[in-house]
Amino acid sequence: MQHSDVIVVGGGIVGATAANAFAQSGLQVALVEAREPVPAAQAKPDPRVFAITRASERIFRSLGVWNAIAPQHACAFTDMEVWDAGGDGLTHFDCAEIGESCLGHIVEPRFIQTALWQALQASDSVRLHCPARAAEVVSQQDSVQLTLESGDTLSADLLVAADGARSPVRTMLGMETHGHDYRQSSLVALVKTTGLHRQTAWQRFLPGGPLAFLPMQDNWCSIVWTVPSEEIERLLALDKAGFHHELAAAFDHRLGDVIDSGEREAWPLRRLHAEHYVQPRVALIGDAAHAIHPLAGQGVNLGLLDAAALAEVIAAAKQHDRDPGSLQVLRRYERWRRGDNLLMMMAMDGINQAFSNAQSPLGRLRNLGLSLVNRSGAARRTFMRHAMGLGGDLPALASVTEEVRSST
Repeated sequence: MQHSDVIVVGGGIVGATAANAFAQSGLQVALVEAREPVPAAQAKPDPRVFAITRASERIFRSLGVWNAIAPQHACAFTDMEVWDAGGDGLTHFDCAEIGESCLGHIVEPRFIQTALWQALQASDSVRLHCPARAAEVVSQQDSVQLTLESGDTLSADLLVAADGARSPVRTMLGMETHGHDYRQSSLVALVKTTGLHRQTAWQRFLPGGPLAFLPMQDNWCSIVWTVPSEEIERLLALDKAGFHHELAAAFDHRLGDVIDSGEREAWPLRRLHAEHYVQPRVALIGDAAHAIHPLAGQGVNLGLLDAAALAEVIAAAKQHDRDPGSLQVLRRYERWRRGDNLLMMMAMDGINQAFSNAQSPLGRLRNLGLSLVNRSGAARRTFMRHAMGLGGDLPALASVTEEVRSST
């Protein structure tokens, strides 16, 4: 039986970030991932992208992987423009107003994944079990044991589940969740328009859900089009010309005509939140702990903050000779992250309910709210800092100083 300080189940972006953060703290890590990662150069373009906040960028810088992601694979956006299809309410955000070089970056997941896995493969503190799947988890008084489908058994002081919204580990351990169906689905695709995106993230609120155009290299955009679930099959079935026409019209031709597009993908939206993020010897992070509405692109960023916070809590426990798998230690992580994540989930639900609604009185209030924010410099600056992930109690990896940032 191989013993490690930490076992991480799930080698996606959040799990791989956690494994790198644990290793950087001097811990011995076993990472279990079901699918062999495909190097970015061999993978096809991904229609789904991530809007990486400045806090997440800081985490990647602290782990030494940001230079492998940007600038060649990341498109910085400097502005955001949000407006309501049901009126003239509009808000514009410009990073120059708060003295930042950008608000965030749009990146395909494959480039982040490859950079993180290259760092893991280069680390002497990480053992990779891939492809491998968890078959059984047994939590004991002084350790946790994970049996793989191959029959191999791993043990550690702590097991971290980063295995997605349908987390097998969470299910095996009977950790309960709460949630609801949004009755919406999101369609994603890469598209090209006649108008320039101007390094701006655009979002129009339609009665059925928000439509976002996120800027990418060579004037391509990634779209995230949220619609009532009963409409999604029709949009997926449209030929290219029909899809381009309907998409441009839904976006009020803000970027001109749509002249090219890649493959379309869609998935139903559901909110999920674990009742508890921890139990003795086990912690949930990322989508295993929470799934959020994608309208502000915060899902992966919340997961990265989970990873950084948990790594900080566990490293501090080891430094003080405390058991990192004890419930007392793990509850510090839960207190730190669960409240912040719940507040973000509630905010996204409130915005989605307010804007995905054709009622006239509510529409007037929406437009008034957008206009008031646009006229208030203080409100704009506060919103931008939260959208950049720079509000609240940040983990050390996300609070790196400018000197460290410029040297990595």
